[in-house]
Amino acid sequence: MHVEIRKTQDVVVVDMNGKLTAGLGDQILRDTVDALLADRWRKILLNLSEVSFMDSAGVGELVSGLRRARHEGASLKLLNANERVHSTLFIAKLLPIFEIYSDEKEALGSF
Repeated sequence: MHVEIRKTQDVVVVDMNGKLTAGLGDQILRDTVDALLADRWRKILLNLSEVSFMDSAGVGELVSGLRRARHEGASLKLLNANERVHSTLFIAKLLPIFEIYSDEKEALGSF
């Protein structure tokens, strides 16, 4: 898993690339979200367009990140969940708890 962070006004976009799985992938996501929250970012958009696979640990870390963000008064939203990732979230019955967007401009405007 590799992440790149870019800032668009008061929103931070985390471009994720690779596998969001137990071990390195979920730890990178956890560390990234924790660092952004510690730096007082309150609008976080996770771009999942290049996430090729996600296991239960990755799903758990998305939920954990959302919970930590809400606890800090922040918003965490998802962008460009490909079919595989979307399906994984659907099977886990988690689609209703996340705001998921397919258009970055629309996602940025939703904050």
